[in-house]
Amino acid sequence: MLIKEILTEIETSTHPVAKALHKGEHFKVLVIGFKNGMVLKEHKAHVPSKLTVMDGSVEYRQGDDIVLLHKHDSFDIPVEEVHSVWAKEDSLCLLTQG
Repeated sequence: MLIKEILTEIETSTHPVAKALHKGEHFKVLVIGFKNGMVLKEHKAHVPSKLTVMDGSVEYRQGDDIVLLHKHDSFDIPVEEVHSVWAKEDSLCLLTQG
């Protein structure tokens, strides 16, 4: 139901929609929904994290580096590095933290 909620909410949202799919004492798994053109603003990951694209495509941007991620691609996000995520099309991602 959670993913369906995100897909519904994203239709009227002006920014990405993120919700916790599962979490424990030392980890969290988030689902993030994007409409084409949405941006997850610059921020830092404070714990080891991995971004996995379940559907669509996004750009991971860190400084001048840009990594294009397509459906089923994953990327290990460096800890304490400023980065952002840009949707190149409607997309659904998993963010695993911890």
